[in-house]
Amino acid sequence: MAELPIPELPPALSRCSGRFTISTLLGPEEGGRGPYAAAEGAGCDSTHLSGSTLCTRTFGYNTVDVVPAYEHYANTKGVGEAGKGRPSLADLHSILKPDPGHLCAPVADPQWSNGLPEAGLEEAAGELGKAPAPEPVRFGWVKGVMIRCMLNIWGVILYLRLPWITAQAGIALTWLIILMSVTVTTITGLSISAISTNGKVKSGGTYFLISRSLGPELGGSIGLIFAFANAVAVAMHTVGFAETVRDLLQEHNSLIVDPTNDIRIIGVITVTVLLGISLAGMEWEAKAQILFFLVILVSFINYLVGTVIPATAEKQAKGFFSYRADIFAQNFVPSWRGPDGSFFGLFSIFFPSATGILAGANISGDLKDPAVAIPKGTLMAIFWTTVSYLVLSATIGACVVRDASGSLNDSVAVGSPGCEGLACGFGWNFTACAQRQSCRYGLSNYYQSMSMVSGFGPLITAGIFGATLSSALACLVSAPKVFQCLCRDQLYPLIGFFGKGYGRNNEPIRGYMLTYLIAIGFILIAELNAIAPIISNFFLCSYALINFSCFHASITNSPGWRPSFRYYSKWAALFGAAVSVVIMFLLTWWAALIAFSIVIFLLGYVLYKKPDVNWGSSMQASSYNMALNYSVGLSEVDEHIKNYRPQCLVLTGPPNFRPALVDFVGTFTKNLSLMLCGNVLIGPRKQKMPESRLTADGHTKWLTKRKIKAFYTDVVAEDLRSGVQMLIQAAGLGKMRPNILVLGYKKNWQRASPQSLEDYVGILHDAFDFKYGVCLMRMKEGLNVSRVMQAHADPTALAGEQQASTIFQSEQGKKTIDIYWLFDDGGLTLLIPYLLGRKKRWGKCKIRVFVGGQINRMDEERKA
Repeated sequence: MAELPIPELPPALSRCSGRFTISTLLGPEEGGRGPYAAAEGAGCDSTHLSGSTLCTRTFGYNTVDVVPAYEHYANTKGVGEAGKGRPSLADLHSILKPDPGHLCAPVADPQWSNGLPEAGLEEAAGELGKAPAPEPVRFGWVKGVMIRCMLNIWGVILYLRLPWITAQAGIALTWLIILMSVTVTTITGLSISAISTNGKVKSGGTYFLISRSLGPELGGSIGLIFAFANAVAVAMHTVGFAETVRDLLQEHNSLIVDPTNDIRIIGVITVTVLLGISLAGMEWEAKAQILFFLVILVSFINYLVGTVIPATAEKQAKGFFSYRADIFAQNFVPSWRGPDGSFFGLFSIFFPSATGILAGANISGDLKDPAVAIPKGTLMAIFWTTVSYLVLSATIGACVVRDASGSLNDSVAVGSPGCEGLACGFGWNFTACAQRQSCRYGLSNYYQSMSMVSGFGPLITAGIFGATLSSALACLVSAPKVFQCLCRDQLYPLIGFFGKGYGRNNEPIRGYMLTYLIAIGFILIAELNAIAPIISNFFLCSYALINFSCFHASITNSPGWRPSFRYYSKWAALFGAAVSVVIMFLLTWWAALIAFSIVIFLLGYVLYKKPDVNWGSSMQASSYNMALNYSVGLSEVDEHIKNYRPQCLVLTGPPNFRPALVDFVGTFTKNLSLMLCGNVLIGPRKQKMPESRLTADGHTKWLTKRKIKAFYTDVVAEDLRSGVQMLIQAAGLGKMRPNILVLGYKKNWQRASPQSLEDYVGILHDAFDFKYGVCLMRMKEGLNVSRVMQAHADPTALAGEQQASTIFQSEQGKKTIDIYWLFDDGGLTLLIPYLLGRKKRWGKCKIRVFVGGQINRMDEERKA
């Protein structure tokens, strides 16, 4: 694009106080001022603007409007709520008019340029003497999500139960158990990835993802039980650590008090130290997690090295013979033993070790870029932990036999008679203990097989310590973070106290203390076998709802659902949700029932309270889809007299001006038919349109508070009759269109102007011309209470103002409804009183009908 030559301007030009001049973004010399740039101290008169967008720079020039910027679209407010203003067309026209007396370059907006803050703000803050707030600690996908998730997935089951599961189910079925578990977690990980890349993710983790997708009802219930489950999980992992330490003390006869109290003492000390690490800040907590990760990594390498070291006689006596093809072949098939010796029994034992994939998402507020970190870190964590589980089951299944006595005296010559079992070929006779099922060692009997196989046993113990402590620390951090977000949303009473944050990372210190107290309480019980299944079910409940959130958001086809992560399937998400529910009942059916009962109770509470939040959930999108589909489907159904419903267009004006009219019509249309409150704003369009925008929402809220199931609509017109004509013709949708016009009886006939009388009578004629039925309502004291109700003084206070009571809101008692059916009007005169009589308030009233006609035909007509 060629540029026009720039003429020289007089020096005084840039000093004047005009409105608009084009200036280049960069001057001719290294960003210096161009000939049209504003001089320092030049003013810009933006008083004629409706917004604050004057003088912002677009495509290298100062213009009135702004270029698109992320901040303008990242808000989560409802449509139509106040945001950054844009100049109206009138503003643009008035500014662009040539005004020789006011030709001057404007000064750039001191707060925004292309929607982004200017550096000048920081300088201004420095001049005011306020030090800039320190930057919070933020983590990338490796340190913040992948390592955290891997540590939470790895646990004592990796060290103490996986070798035993391999002995029971065989390598083949163990791999199937692992892959089935990982399928559920992978589908959930894909769903998390999709949800977390659909818009900006803030703090609150799992609760934030579910509540902003499915709404506050399900999100709130899951947030509360998920935070509680994490708090109890702190105690569970800490007790696992304390039991391991207690066992070591028992081996060396060094118990502190007794076995049970030792668990309590060690557990309380441990969780207190973990609390100190958490309170020190996320940076210290992340360093501790890296230390635990390295310990587990070293222990795993130590185990793999141990598998290739030639077995000593002591290890051979315990069943370890290094890699042997025949040992792999024997351990490839299952050998069920004991009460848990079934596929689903072992699956229920292993599955909790595959969970923990939400540890990274739970600290979403502390991630540099959650939309990148959560998908990448979570899926990589699932991949590497799956590999570690598969490698461990395959390697230990190829090295260790199922039964071994541990006695060095059981060595025999190869091929000795009377020796049964695979170990006979390696010079060991474990036949006696195998037949009596009294062997103390081997994969089927010895939980510490990994420690026995490893190159240096204490490193495996250190790995167990690292796995339990890292999981406890992750849960100790997750619970307060999730709970803090829930408290700030104020969905439940009495919890707002815990929402306060401290420090640059907005740490929920009060939440930490609450989590600490809950953990201490369960540690002191020192018996978590009953509560552990409930925790697993709470986590599975979260997985089910995350998957359902992804499915539901996809199936509604909402334009707001556009995740940048594409590798997900709505049907896979639905499958993941269903499988999660099935697994809940497979693990512990009674715990699943308890979890569902709690979720339903909390769901019912939020539904009853109806919190005033609007998060643009997929439930709202689904409601729209259902309404649209039913409305379209209704248009395809032919009308029939049996399905006739009085659908009323009520000329209320502002609804709170005529509450009696609203209440009367609302009585017989509630849960039955359409009611539309119409308002005609008389005056110039430019003057009345702002009023329409301001008051519409307030009138709708007024109707909702009064428990009137009706819509509100308004039109701007030059006079009342033309406005009513617009409403009559345009109101409604498809078959959901008014067929009755309801209006009040005009009271001031003698004082009214001839034009208003003509308009009023003309409206009645127009209604009949458009095939509408007409209902006139007259009350002795009149309908219009606008003299005492200042509806337009403060539109936002409409819903909060004191509701005017009317006679139609009270019980009618044993009264009589008189009907004068004088002419053949189609039966509407009889239908409305009948519909009133069906309502509880009017149920005791008698209906009396006065009909004109011949006396000798009365009996016949009454029977008809």
